[in-house]
Amino acid sequence: MAICDRSVERMGETRDLCEKAAAGGARTTTHECDVADEAQVRAFRDAVARAHGEKLNLLFNNAGIAGGGSFVAGDRAEWERTFGICWGGVYNCTRHFLPMLIASDEAVLVNTSSVNGFWASMGPSIPHTAYSAAKFAVKGFSEALVTDLRINAPHVKVAVVMPGHIGTEIVANTFRMHGDGANAISQIRTRMKQMGMDTDSVSDDTIRQFVQQRATDFRDNAPLSAAGAAKIILDGVRAERWRILVGKDAEALDGMVRAEAENAYEADFARRYQQAGHFGPLIVE
Repeated sequence: MAICDRSVERMGETRDLCEKAAAGGARTTTHECDVADEAQVRAFRDAVARAHGEKLNLLFNNAGIAGGGSFVAGDRAEWERTFGICWGGVYNCTRHFLPMLIASDEAVLVNTSSVNGFWASMGPSIPHTAYSAAKFAVKGFSEALVTDLRINAPHVKVAVVMPGHIGTEIVANTFRMHGDGANAISQIRTRMKQMGMDTDSVSDDTIRQFVQQRATDFRDNAPLSAAGAAKIILDGVRAERWRILVGKDAEALDGMVRAEAENAYEADFARRYQQAGHFGPLIVE
């Protein structure tokens, strides 16, 4: 097994968990890599080939951060950073690792989209463009590959994963990735105002503490743990399902969007979704 991340420290924690859970003493190699950077992904691919051989059975494209909420009023660099990781990472890794999947007797490409890959919203008061655009792209790309692979590499399957609220570090990682400097704090302050919070007298340190607490709450209060999500995903891959919804909230939202697509971005839609007991962090006005 091979994993990559920008954080060597956090990747080490993941490696230890993988090796503890693996049967037969499977070896896990770690590789520092920014998946938004194609040259780094190419180097990662070469390192994996040297360490594990030229054939690959499973590729999980799972990197993601939030941010870049508003295309109209937000910071362009943050927008492009978010889109570059969430979509560019899937593209770059698929582009460079697909030959290794094709070289195997059978293989599966697993791309992580999101419920925001079919519902581009976090509620009516919060712009959510970069992440949603990227996750729509991942979903569309994966669905298009169903036919492409069937024609050109039928022994390789593809699955698109659409999680709801999962207990991960995505909120904390987003804050770390975009930084906690004055520009980042200013943007968070603006988002908080959009949510109806009075931040005029709130210090930068208090906002940092707020974000850190929100990250902890997002992880610890999720309706489904990361381990639970992993089981659903792996079970779906084993069952050769190409579309994997992860979580009861994802299943409920999928049904609602399909049933009333024209109403999906109205405040009442988001309110009813939240009142049904799903997606606690959603802010609805």
